[in-house]
Amino acid sequence: MDLLCNAYSTPSDEDEEEKLFISSSSKKRPRPQNLHQPKRPSPNPPGRLSIQAEQEAPIAGRYVSKRERALSSANPVRVPDQILPSTLNSSSPVVGSISSSDLPSDILSSLRFQAKGHAQLNKMPGRLSVLLNSHTKAVNSIQWSPTHSHLLASAGMDQIVHVWNVWSNNSQKKARVFNYHNAAVKDVRWSQQGLFLLSCGFDCSSRLVDVEKGIETQVFKEDQALGVVRFHPNNPSLFLSGGMKGLLRLWDVRVSKAVQEYVQGLGPILDVEFSIDAKHFISSSDVTRGNVSEKSIIVWDVKRQVPLSNQVYVEAYTCPCIRYHPFDSCFVAQSNGNYIAIFSSRPPFKLDKYKRYEKHGVSGFPIKCNFSLDGEKLASGSSDGCIYLYSYRTSEILRKIKAYDQACIDVVFHPVLPNVIASCCWNGNVSVFE
Repeated sequence: MDLLCNAYSTPSDEDEEEKLFISSSSKKRPRPQNLHQPKRPSPNPPGRLSIQAEQEAPIAGRYVSKRERALSSANPVRVPDQILPSTLNSSSPVVGSISSSDLPSDILSSLRFQAKGHAQLNKMPGRLSVLLNSHTKAVNSIQWSPTHSHLLASAGMDQIVHVWNVWSNNSQKKARVFNYHNAAVKDVRWSQQGLFLLSCGFDCSSRLVDVEKGIETQVFKEDQALGVVRFHPNNPSLFLSGGMKGLLRLWDVRVSKAVQEYVQGLGPILDVEFSIDAKHFISSSDVTRGNVSEKSIIVWDVKRQVPLSNQVYVEAYTCPCIRYHPFDSCFVAQSNGNYIAIFSSRPPFKLDKYKRYEKHGVSGFPIKCNFSLDGEKLASGSSDGCIYLYSYRTSEILRKIKAYDQACIDVVFHPVLPNVIASCCWNGNVSVFE
């Protein structure tokens, strides 16, 4: 009540109140007892106000005259800096360089030479080149920057997003550490429009950061924990999010709100993927009702917000990963049945019953897969800690790389160098093979 009275009081009220106070104070009052009682010494630990400041600070509920207010405004009580909340956890996300000038000359020349269309697409990765081990828990997602191909982003269960300058000459390959999330980070994606990074997680938010400046620029709050985000391939101002309540939303970063919502009564969204022309997208969800996964994979029309087919995959397995082929009219789905299924991307989106990629294991882990630059190879992680490289045409195993002792979660080809692949592990390690 005192705070409300002080906030809404007027100068005239204060004058009248002061007169009443003076007149009432002129009456005789009994003298208080124990005026000269000695004060007990009190400790003054660091971060506390001094004893003199505590004595001079006004007591809550006591009337303060104009003269006292004038004196207190002339000599304000200063709160020590160390107890202000803004100074807590003030470590900078910038811990290293993101510049390509720190790269070795042979790596820099390879990036520039092969970016001009001179890539040797028949090369395959085979040996461990770089080990990046800063995450303390499982890494859920990794992605190379499409515009600055020496940078790799990783998101983990330790609530942190790392940006790595993979081939930096400095011992510090960790360039940025973003800890804006308050729970596990499930996905991370680079924007096609420069050094911007989008991440989402179990704190019911998607967060956009400026990697160059090392600052968070926008936060998109939702009513569900999020598992996946994807930028629109033709419009970097739009992105799609999917969460644990089965809701799919299309967001516009220019207005900081969802502009479309896709509702079909789904379970938790496991993955989403835009088609090459961006007219459609595919969602994969965890459907627990019934023995048949009738709505586990749905093809959506982006503009009309309606499903084009909701009975694409009828096996009793969930699919933690969906990927479109970069050139052919098909897409693949990583199945918890320990194989990768392939579908036509044209209606009625039929499953190819005579072709699948199987030798690796999923075993309930969120194992992901990705196509190579030319679309001729398909890489998959595995629950046995290996990287499996399949021939897209024949579905035969081209190479098997033992990467970790625990499950290999994500595998991504480099956007320029065909013989370079990055992977991440359930134990928190991120590796680059070439």
